[in-house]
Order: sequence, then structure tokens, then C-alpha cells
Amino acid sequence: MKIENAIEVKDVSMCFNLSREKVDSIKEYVIKALKRQLFYEEFWALNDVSFEIRKGDSVGLVGMNGSGKSTMLKIIAGVLKPTKGTVETAGTIAPMIELGAGFDHDLTARENIFLNGALIGYPKEMLEERFEDIISFAGLERFVDVPIKNFSSGMLARLGFSIATIVDADILIIDEILSVGDYQFQNKCKKRIREMMDRNTTVLFVSHSIEQVKEICRKAVWIDRGHIRMMGEAEEVCDAYEDPGAKE
Repeated sequence: MKIENAIEVKDVSMCFNLSREKVDSIKEYVIKALKRQLFYEEFWALNDVSFEIRKGDSVGLVGMNGSGKSTMLKIIAGVLKPTKGTVETAGTIAPMIELGAGFDHDLTARENIFLNGALIGYPKEMLEERFEDIISFAGLERFVDVPIKNFSSGMLARLGFSIATIVDADILIIDEILSVGDYQFQNKCKKRIREMMDRNTTVLFVSHSIEQVKEICRKAVWIDRGHIRMMGEAEEVCDAYEDPGAKE
């Protein structure tokens, strides 16, 4: 991979097998599987998608629900393996692709900082050193020893974002995290993202808020029914996506 690229996606396709019928229990599923009575339909979430993202760039993925945006993020983060094609990344990745992912909801915020941080790849010593910074940024000082199963979605988002961004990863992947939480915390997140971008972190960002994409990202990729429909400057791509006739 060329050294100036942080991410290279080449001819990526992703197929899911969707069951044609509802199965109400594991027992029923096993019986039908043994009798070969389970039937599936192929759903191609992505079809021959290719693009490159240069180091230090900020790119938004836009598209309708079900267009393949989140699937693409999960493939880049290494959560999913594509059916076809390849993805290459340069450097460390801090993924925020699913609210509450990497957390044990029966554990406290304190315990989950070390669990989630370890899953991202942060050393325990670093997490201990930056513990107070993580809690302070998330604004969870009063709830540090509370099991996170009692947290709101906004509190989970604050904790997850604070852990993921406590050090500068080479690539920061964000999927809809700024859609939860209060306005004040959203602004704190945007400020930290910009600071990371100033230090050459590559940002891959998904949001249903086109204004947020325009505000944070320099470039954008429009994914439509698993295909790339348009790539370019964020303002231009977002304006085309918002055109009332463009989504027909």
C-alpha cells in the first residue's frame, strides 16, 4: 500500500444470507438445519466498492438506511471479513461503530475502561495514567463505580468516545455516535475530533446529519444500495445527496 494512504478499499463486496422464514427457538433452528429445511436468500450489502483515503484526511460516508455504510465501517475496522475484495489500513484504529460495543454491561464504568481499552489495544499502564482524564471528559465522575447497565445511551456514548480518543489513533472510525448525548457533549466531541485531525489522525465518519458531515469532513463518499454513487468534496457530495430527486 502506498505510504500516503491510510485506508485502501479494493473491489469489496459483502454478502449476507438472510433466512426466508422465522425460527422461534434454537431447538427449532437445529431441527430444521438437520432436516435441511432452512432456506436463505443472498443479500449483497456491498458490491465492488473501491476507494482510497489519504493519511490525515476526514471522510464522511453518506447514504440512506441500509445502503451499506455501517457494513463498510465494520469491514474497515476488522469486525467483518468481506465476501470479496480487500481492505488495507495503515496504523492503529480506534473504532466507534456500535453503541456499547466492547463493554460488559454488568461491570462498572471503572472496570469497563480497562476492558474496552484493552480491546482497542491500549496498555493497562496508559489507561491507569489517563483514567481521570477519561472520566472527566465523559463527565461521569459521580458514576464511575456504577454498573453501566444503568447508563443511558448518552452516557455510554460519552464513555466510549472518551476511551477511544484518549490517545491519538492513526485512524478514528465513528458511526452515529454524535447522534446521541446532549448538545454540549457533541461540541466537546467535535472539538476533540478536530484536534486529532490537526495532529494528522485520519477520520472516517458516518452520520445521518448532513450538517455534521459538512462540518467535520473535507471529503465524502455516497453509498447507494451497496454501490458508490459519488465521491468528492464533502460539500459537493452532500448537496447532491440532499437533492430531492437524487435518491430515486
